[in-house]
Amino acid sequence: MRYTKDWKDYELIDCSSGERLERWGDIILVRPDPQVIWKTPKTNPLWKKANAYYHRSKSGGGAWDVRSKMPPFWSINYKDLTFNIKTMGFKHTGLFPEQAVNWDYTREIIRKAGRPVKVLNLFAYTGGATVAPLSENAQVVHVDASKGMVAWAKENAVSSGLADGSVRWIVDDCIKFVQREIRRGNKYDIIIMDPPSYGRGPGGEVWKLEDEVYGFVELCSELLYENSLMMLINSYTTGLSSSVMEYILGAVVKKKFGGRISSSEIGLPVTETGMILPCGASAIWEK
Repeated sequence: MRYTKDWKDYELIDCSSGERLERWGDIILVRPDPQVIWKTPKTNPLWKKANAYYHRSKSGGGAWDVRSKMPPFWSINYKDLTFNIKTMGFKHTGLFPEQAVNWDYTREIIRKAGRPVKVLNLFAYTGGATVAPLSENAQVVHVDASKGMVAWAKENAVSSGLADGSVRWIVDDCIKFVQREIRRGNKYDIIIMDPPSYGRGPGGEVWKLEDEVYGFVELCSELLYENSLMMLINSYTTGLSSSVMEYILGAVVKKKFGGRISSSEIGLPVTETGMILPCGASAIWEK
């Protein structure tokens, strides 16, 4: 499993009985996590002193229960990057801290290239995988179907001191955008995608990952060229393992361009137990 030990402003303090106890800067949150099926004792006193708890509703969804004063939004740092955080619907905060291991990996690939690098970040959310390559002077195209998420990503770029970086902010359905880029003849050195398990585009387009991912990887491979550097796929879909995504990259991208492929779970260290909590999976093709 791949993970980073370099977080200072984020900490997974403990996890038990379907919940995470987390520190985001100075703010303590308790959020649900369906993978946490063990019921170890919750001995850390912060379980009872969190600023806010997210409670699921039996009818679906849920809501935040704020127990002590906290700001409407705040910032945390990962190395030289700054991210704006807030409690959102469906337990989220606007950042997946386990992805830091992939931000570091991408930055290393760009540095080793020793040349201008063009990155396409698809389903780009609030832009963790956008500001990371921007910090290495890459050119980035950031694509997400949510206007609000793209605006948030812009704020993260500003907070990270990267407002003047070479980036295009695109609000669009990712499939349609890729299709247009193919017609335009555009190519990319790095393609990153973090597709949802299920979603809808701005025009009501339905996306179901298991049905779409193979065809989408085939489509995106048309934007690579013989000197491309990497394609990275993230997944939080329980039924789509890292090995499945690795197989897809091998069958499509490696077959076309050579190189090598790898895959693994990504996770977060748990302070209380020393264990690593699995938080999704990534598959990577590299030239």
